[in-house]
Amino acid sequence: MRHKFSLALVAVFAVFPLGSGIAQVGESGYSLPLALAMRAATKAIATCASDGYPVSAAVVDTSGVIKLEARGDHSTIGTRTSAFRKAYTVVTFGPIFKFEASSTFAAAAAKNPAGPALGTLPDIALLPGAVAIKVGDEIVAALGVGGSPGGDKDEVCAQAGVASIKDDLPKPR
Repeated sequence: MRHKFSLALVAVFAVFPLGSGIAQVGESGYSLPLALAMRAATKAIATCASDGYPVSAAVVDTSGVIKLEARGDHSTIGTRTSAFRKAYTVVTFGPIFKFEASSTFAAAAAKNPAGPALGTLPDIALLPGAVAIKVGDEIVAALGVGGSPGGDKDEVCAQAGVASIKDDLPKPR
């Protein structure tokens, strides 16, 4: 029995290499400060509001844990969930599939026959509207926006939010 268990364990590691799990965990140990998360989310919401779009924003850390959720004035309840799921998608799959924006992943998934199945995974959204917050080449967080009439508009606002804190992020070593 012990021999069969060992063979099964080896088979699991052959199919799911250890490196895949490591890619989702921050390697530098850097944690985005709350003040920067607040500034990025506020800028994203303000950018969309200036175009007449009431949105919500979410910042998640490398583990997909919510650092900050902010619901803009007059945004609807579903915008909060949309913003979170978009950001979660970036930190979950971005390091593995090498993308920085949820629009890139949504486009790739749309071209793959198995792509829609990814959207059935918990908290994954195959929609544009989130971007990575990076220190060097490492994704240290993600900012998602939801609520404008189209994820492309959400993503422009998320990009503005990340750009507003770029100079305050540490320089890679």
